[in-house]
Amino acid sequence: MLGQTAVGSAANTPSGSRMFRYEVVGLRQNDQTDLQNYAIRKSGSVFITVPYNRMNEEMQRITRMGGKIVNIEPMASEESN
Repeated sequence: MLGQTAVGSAANTPSGSRMFRYEVVGLRQNDQTDLQNYAIRKSGSVFITVPYNRMNEEMQRITRMGGKIVNIEPMASEESN
């Protein structure tokens, strides 16, 4: 749950390789989350890592699951070292 990653096929473009971390609260167990292999906690924050090209899709999924995004921050890329 913590550190969950929603990675699809990110393109080899600068925007496709950028990753963002969502801090989500209020996720609840429902038909959508019953398909997952893990239980959803009702309280506390869950962090989900998402590539740039899937941000909108992931926001919609979180909303359907009853969650609220309280923070979005870019992840440090290894290329910036």
